[in-house]
Amino acid sequence: MSLYEYEREGDAQELIGALRRSENQRVRKRAAEMLGGLEDHDDRDDIINALVQTANEDDGQVAAAAIDALNQLGQDALEQLLTTMAGVDVDGDAADWVKAKAFIQALSGEVPELRMAAANALGELGVEDAVPALAKVFDDSDSRVRARAARATGVIGDQRATEPLTGLLSDPKASVRLEAAEALGRIGNRQALQALLELYDDSDERVRRIAVSGFGNFENDRPVEALIDALGDDVSAVRRTAVYSLIQLLSNVPTEKSHEIRETVVERLSETDDATVVEPLVEILEKSTQAAQVRNTAWLLGRVMDDPQNHDAVDALVAVLVEEGQMAQQFAATSLAEIGGNHVERELLAVAEDEGIDSAARGHAVFTLGKIGDEETGRRIESLLEETDDEQVRQKAFSALSKLGGHSGV
Repeated sequence: MSLYEYEREGDAQELIGALRRSENQRVRKRAAEMLGGLEDHDDRDDIINALVQTANEDDGQVAAAAIDALNQLGQDALEQLLTTMAGVDVDGDAADWVKAKAFIQALSGEVPELRMAAANALGELGVEDAVPALAKVFDDSDSRVRARAARATGVIGDQRATEPLTGLLSDPKASVRLEAAEALGRIGNRQALQALLELYDDSDERVRRIAVSGFGNFENDRPVEALIDALGDDVSAVRRTAVYSLIQLLSNVPTEKSHEIRETVVERLSETDDATVVEPLVEILEKSTQAAQVRNTAWLLGRVMDDPQNHDAVDALVAVLVEEGQMAQQFAATSLAEIGGNHVERELLAVAEDEGIDSAARGHAVFTLGKIGDEETGRRIESLLEETDDEQVRQKAFSALSKLGGHSGV
């Protein structure tokens, strides 16, 4: 039988036999790779032992494949490899710093795959004192090792990694810059976020997207201009991420600054393509569970949307009006008033006349209709006033009719 048949049938013992006994290096390498895909196999212990032995006793591509396979099998497999190589005898209950010491030794291993595995294991272990050792391999000759080390420091989240990670933002390899940017975004202190500002125009779209995503974590207006510029990015994923970050930023900044930033954002967003901004805003309204995000999105949508026939956007705002808290309802109502149009009127009338809907939502709907309605709308509100016993709705109906020109016969 061939290796592929052994893999298909999940015959781990035959694959282990090929790994240990074959004289063909390509066969042994392929057997190691296949064993790495048997994560939940009943012979998991035998698989790990065979791969660890191969990684220790071989060199070149076969050893590298064995290390990659152990990495794929998970943290316990990596720990067995690295502690064996370091000559450290630890059990599952050993202190994390004991394991970390063994893993740090492997960061200087000759095989790049071993250094990568060590960085991965240190990140999963989460020992903060491993950060200086990880930072030392930021100048590793293999870009994969630099990238894995950067990722590990981000997982650990220790602020001591901020300055070394900032140095990686100019790495010639985009994959390294990407991992460094993600790590800085995770760390999230002022220095880390400031470093990300340099990446919104990076040559690699993945790096730009990660950097722009991090801008939403700011608590000041520093990234606003960069975010606005990112709305003109050639890549739609970057543009959408910029919209999400703008909303998150508005939710983070102090209240006394939020109005000024909102006005700046509206002014710049008005210059961009409508679909670029509106579609992600609607998506936020439909999916977000954070009240501040919903409020800011509802407010912003009415001020950047040019097409009153965009039913998805109108319906999303009406849903906020019906389902969210008082402040979000107010913001949704003002945005619906800004948008106007026949569809808005129809949806608001449906809310106003539905006695099963909350009084506050119905009141907001009636009041908004007073700003945008026509003569027929006035007659519908007049009829509602005659029929409803809801005092809140009645008060809003009187106010709306006044704005629509009054109905003295009521």
